[in-house]
Amino acid sequence: MSAADVLVCGVGITPFGRSEATGMQLAVEAVRAALADAGLPWSRVRAAFGGSDAAGNADTLVTRLGLTGVPFVNVRNGCATGGSALVSAVNALRAGAADVALAVGFDKHPRGAFDPRPADWGLEEAYGGEGLMVTTQFFAMKIQRYLHDHGLTPHTLALVAEKAYANGARTPHAWRREPLDADEILASGMVNDPLTRYMFCSPGQGAVALVLCNRAVARELGGAAAPVALRAAVVRTRRFGSFEVFSPWAPGGTPTSVSTDAARAAFEEAGIGPDDIDVCQLQDTESGAEVMHMAECGFCEHGEQKWLIASGATAIGGALPVNTDGGCIANGEPIGASGLRQVHEIVQQLRGRAGERQVPGEPHTGFTHVYGAPGVSACTVLTR
Repeated sequence: MSAADVLVCGVGITPFGRSEATGMQLAVEAVRAALADAGLPWSRVRAAFGGSDAAGNADTLVTRLGLTGVPFVNVRNGCATGGSALVSAVNALRAGAADVALAVGFDKHPRGAFDPRPADWGLEEAYGGEGLMVTTQFFAMKIQRYLHDHGLTPHTLALVAEKAYANGARTPHAWRREPLDADEILASGMVNDPLTRYMFCSPGQGAVALVLCNRAVARELGGAAAPVALRAAVVRTRRFGSFEVFSPWAPGGTPTSVSTDAARAAFEEAGIGPDDIDVCQLQDTESGAEVMHMAECGFCEHGEQKWLIASGATAIGGALPVNTDGGCIANGEPIGASGLRQVHEIVQQLRGRAGERQVPGEPHTGFTHVYGAPGVSACTVLTR
């Protein structure tokens, strides 16, 4: 089976942010919405993959969805949990092990910053004692160096966040729906130089589910499902010389990039390039991440972001809309759900069902990219 023979035929998403619902309850809600969108019952799913970082084991969702005996595999891979679940579902279809597969990601995090334990990441306790388990410090170190090397300023970071909040205001399931301008963002209080409070996403909650099928099933479903072709879905880990979360060092020269590796692999698998993409989702744990990932994923040269962002090229009506749903900054980051939220957004954009945030001109191709500790990235390419 070729890459283009895997189709997304159903998507479901819950509101992101905070509520009294458990992560499991949100996951069930998202799965049922995705099945309804596809026009398929739970009993028709032949393989399922899913996970979360902090909200429980995905395979136990069968207690609420139905005890059909479906093989359900738990996935836990940091910020790439959703992307890894998706790759697993794709591989099940390509291998002929299933004709309908489910990928689900969900999470529910407490208030405050993430608090990872050094031992879980293969690190000595002293690493945490130095404060380097606080991810805001890593992101600040990386973007500070990047701004210096490529002639960018914090104003560019503020414009990225401004766009995120503007897009979030158009997105019914987003958490942060109040527009903020660049000056407010710059004045919102320094967290780790040069990143201010409103340049960051926040840990939160949410769930996303995708139903995948092959072309034979899509033909049975007819046009109601409005399937989107999943041309590529890849996951990569860091190579030697990378500068990553929990590994902030560089051996000299230009650091390698796991995001670049994953994006190249996705484009090679899809048979198209960055210039062919009409709308994309890039990991924006903080606004500096979106800036760096624009270049690392091949959408511009390093340093060109200053002009592209200032000109509105990455806005919904621009030449390359980025994070049309507000990204992590507006939605928050429930770790297990973030990567699949990105795919959900691209599917809705390619279907023409994105409402007030719909990209004009009937976009035909989309790209998603997620990045997380300790240097892992998942990318997809989708076409209408």
